[in-house]
Amino acid sequence: MTLSIEPIIYGLIFVGVLVLVEGIYLTVFGKSISLNSRVNRRLEMLDKNANREEVMEKLRKEMQLHLRSRRIPLYAILATKAQKAAIAFSPKQLIMLMVLLSMVAFVGLTFGTGTSLPVRILASIGIGVSAIFMWISSKAKKRTARLEEQLPDAIELMVRSLRVGHPFSAAISIVANEVSDPLATEFGIIADEAAYGRELGEALKDMAERLDMQDLRFLAVAVTIQQQSGGNLAEILDGLSKVIRSRFKLFRRVKAITAEAKWSGNFLSGFPLMALIGIQLIDPNYYDEAMEHAFFIPAAITVGVFLVLNLIVMRGLVNIKV
Repeated sequence: MTLSIEPIIYGLIFVGVLVLVEGIYLTVFGKSISLNSRVNRRLEMLDKNANREEVMEKLRKEMQLHLRSRRIPLYAILATKAQKAAIAFSPKQLIMLMVLLSMVAFVGLTFGTGTSLPVRILASIGIGVSAIFMWISSKAKKRTARLEEQLPDAIELMVRSLRVGHPFSAAISIVANEVSDPLATEFGIIADEAAYGRELGEALKDMAERLDMQDLRFLAVAVTIQQQSGGNLAEILDGLSKVIRSRFKLFRRVKAITAEAKWSGNFLSGFPLMALIGIQLIDPNYYDEAMEHAFFIPAAITVGVFLVLNLIVMRGLVNIKV
């Protein structure tokens, strides 16, 4: 009895599907992605269309695009992350992409493995859905990290604007015009909404909840309290900027301290699997006698459970909130 190299084929197909979805995204939305990441997309749109209200409404619809589709059963688990990542695909396009990737995975499994038809169907659906979920999660994580990195500089720019005599609404507009995306477009929408009469504290609170950023919640609360009770907003925001920078530095320090434990846990969980694959490639008949033993399958399941538990426990130990 010999072990199959089919698990390796499954892994290669999954990696290929991830590469494919990124390639499709760059091909279809390459220009939009470039605008979103390098320049202020809102200002670019205003240059092409001078109607400020139309630009604001278009951007607001884009920002609510995925959240409005949470009622779709399959898409509900992706809606929040897709919104945070500002994915240019619409919900329908993402679902169609899942179907396409599942079909590609099915073709790969058909030619690369000898598994039964029901197994190939279930595996291909799992690969297509999980690949989209992993891709969106990665995009959301990167965009959120970029927003968190930009926020202290943006608040300091507001402080300087307030100290030279600009009102807070003008300070928001200055941030929207001076910083780069993704924060520029987010603050640009707030500036446009304020120009049409919406309260700044309410707009900031909605943005903080939509992006699920604690530092933005602090900013929204500080602005709301100042609007209701008065006070020196420049000094309040200056203190908030220092607090956010301190939290950011502390987070980086905690991340550096826990990196060794995190990678040790990942290595200890992944090494048995890598050793299994390596031995299988070198000597396919190495496990023949062991696999014929009655306790082989229970032992394999037990080891797998412990490896998963090791990952969960190690992640819980190093997931320190700052």
